[in-house]
Amino acid sequence: MKSSLLLSVFLRQCAETRTNFRSFSSVVLKRQVPCSPGPRGMQPRFASGGCSALMFRRHGEPSQVVELETLELPSVGANDVLVKMLAAPINPADINMVQGTYAILPELPAVGGNEGVAQVVEVGCQVTTLKPGDWVIPKDAGLGTWRTAAVVSENSLIQLPSDIPLLSAATLSVNPCTALRMLSDFQELQAGDTVIQNAANSGVGQAVIQIAAARGLTTINIVRDRPQFNQLSDRLKAMGASHVIKEEALRLPPMQELFKTCPKPKLALNGVGGKSATELLRHLEHGGTMVTYGGMSKRPVTIPVGALIFKDVKVRGFWVTKWKANHAHDEKPFIDMLDELCTLIRQGKLTAPVCNQVELGDHRRALEAAMEPYASAKQILVL
Repeated sequence: MKSSLLLSVFLRQCAETRTNFRSFSSVVLKRQVPCSPGPRGMQPRFASGGCSALMFRRHGEPSQVVELETLELPSVGANDVLVKMLAAPINPADINMVQGTYAILPELPAVGGNEGVAQVVEVGCQVTTLKPGDWVIPKDAGLGTWRTAAVVSENSLIQLPSDIPLLSAATLSVNPCTALRMLSDFQELQAGDTVIQNAANSGVGQAVIQIAAARGLTTINIVRDRPQFNQLSDRLKAMGASHVIKEEALRLPPMQELFKTCPKPKLALNGVGGKSATELLRHLEHGGTMVTYGGMSKRPVTIPVGALIFKDVKVRGFWVTKWKANHAHDEKPFIDMLDELCTLIRQGKLTAPVCNQVELGDHRRALEAAMEPYASAKQILVL
């Protein structure tokens, strides 16, 4: 397929997703919807006061364009829910949205953040699936989670068990979901099979290590060389990583020695792009699959001709936002996935990534830290 055709297909998919993208992060006050008392006996009321929110009114570097502002909360309509945000991470996609480089963008001005966990405070008189006290997470991107409170549609939220750790709940719907889907949907894997991944210390990478270990899979985890590499390697192995290897060693003889002790990978997970992705492809077994979910190097993926002709490898892409959009008509796959992840959390087999908890007022430092190379901790806004 020619590059122009690939670009056209990608742009069309982005346009379709943008059409379905609900810009809850935009600052729009809703009209109150009157209704009579329902079976829950609750009347909508105006939520007094306001909320604090991290907003951006133009695209640019997050530490320069994101400001802490006070917003008036809209009224709680018949099908609305008032929630108090508890914690929200700063993810790479959040940074890209603020910069204006992501595939989907909210209308400006907008509240930042796409992921997080909140607690229901009040529900409208026609809300049937949620009640005060419930923990909830956004169904889709665009909710604007970097705020202390919000009034949103019942249909934009999904309930989460409140018996899992707060940081696990706050970071559940993006990275662990991405990891689980990639391990489940692209290649038939059995206990003892091998998965190779780059960006192994990222949020997705840590989730891949833990979910794969729970399934009895061997993981080869590639990270860039850095200060304290040994400490990082020990930490990933404590999570369940089978092997931790420096990116620079991918073409060295020890890699061939490694494959004398474990099978060649059936699945490669690429969050970097560039040369790193090419090296992952070289190590796939015949008929294996490489799934790209990120491009942190901002370099294109180059596919060796021999890998396609002689090894019949498959090259795929994955975007969890698109997966959710494709399953918007039926919540069951999403709920089943969350149930599986929560079970792993309760069993102690899946933990949140290493986190640095910061207050909303300290957002500039958190945004700058989230963009640092070799970041070892995810920045979590505790609200």
